[in-house]
Amino acid sequence: MKESLFGKTLTELQEIVNNLGLPKFTAKQLAEWLYKKHAVSFDQMTNLSKKARAMLADLFEIGLTPPRTVQTSSDGTKKYLFKSDSKGYIEAAYIPEPKRHTLCVSSQVGCKMNCSFCATGKQGFQANLSAKEILNQIASIPESESLTNLVYMGMGEPLDNLDEVLKSLEILTSDWGYGWNPRKITVSTIGIIPAMKRFLNESTCHLAVSLHNPFEEERSAIMPVNKAYPVKKIIEELKKYPFDRHRRVSFEYIVFGGENDTRRHVNELARLLNGINCRINLIRFHTNPGSNLKGTDENSLMAFKEALNAKGIVTTIRASRGQDIDAACGLLSTKTLLQEQ
Repeated sequence: MKESLFGKTLTELQEIVNNLGLPKFTAKQLAEWLYKKHAVSFDQMTNLSKKARAMLADLFEIGLTPPRTVQTSSDGTKKYLFKSDSKGYIEAAYIPEPKRHTLCVSSQVGCKMNCSFCATGKQGFQANLSAKEILNQIASIPESESLTNLVYMGMGEPLDNLDEVLKSLEILTSDWGYGWNPRKITVSTIGIIPAMKRFLNESTCHLAVSLHNPFEEERSAIMPVNKAYPVKKIIEELKKYPFDRHRRVSFEYIVFGGENDTRRHVNELARLLNGINCRINLIRFHTNPGSNLKGTDENSLMAFKEALNAKGIVTTIRASRGQDIDAACGLLSTKTLLQEQ
């Protein structure tokens, strides 16, 4: 199989050009064709010599691959299924809204973290995605040109695949790449502290921390990683960084009825997050196979939100989208894998 050019950084393209004995400026020309002009063949790269195009075509391919299937919800949400280059399937969710069009991308096939509420974790870990596979989810859908926001909140733990995630962010935000504003990109994590520190130092994109419970023992019961990286230590680390409107940290909080939506949890969240300029995004839980957890009712959800706001924490409720399709992370790929067995 030929090596893909799509997903290469400018430095990597410069190395390829140098090895082929082509002019140095060819690397920037390639980056422009790949990330700005969206070329799908070398023949389209008309400012490269025929000799250069022939040399490249002999050794490389562009490397874009279309989604295998798409599910479309009545609310306009779309769930795209891609075949991984290694094994298994990944998902990307397109979420249209009046003033923004968001794509939720995956960073791994499966996941090591085994959170009890997550369908992806039930697959186990299968592979890390390359920067090419991450970016392919963005470039290979019909809505690619209309996207306004990106969130790394799909399948997998992004900071468990930090090198390739950072590489994809470099291509997305560089002038020679897609030229995205980092403030339009959010990367999520459950709190892998060493990788989180590196991300905060090497990227200016927003961070979203999957919190779900402020108490150590209760969080450990649903998120085993908390035993290695306790929530207290995560918050201590975050307090070292000056978050503001240019660089935001938010906390994702799936609300489970009677489990993490009490006054006791409100008080502990207020204590824990004191001193951090942040917001909490409350997420409705929709039961998935293999989980005994239940979502909270709407009255309790609103009461929880209002109690947090009263404590001075900006708190919002994320709108539920795509409930008539396999909207939750990992459901579509899991069903596809089971069908093939």
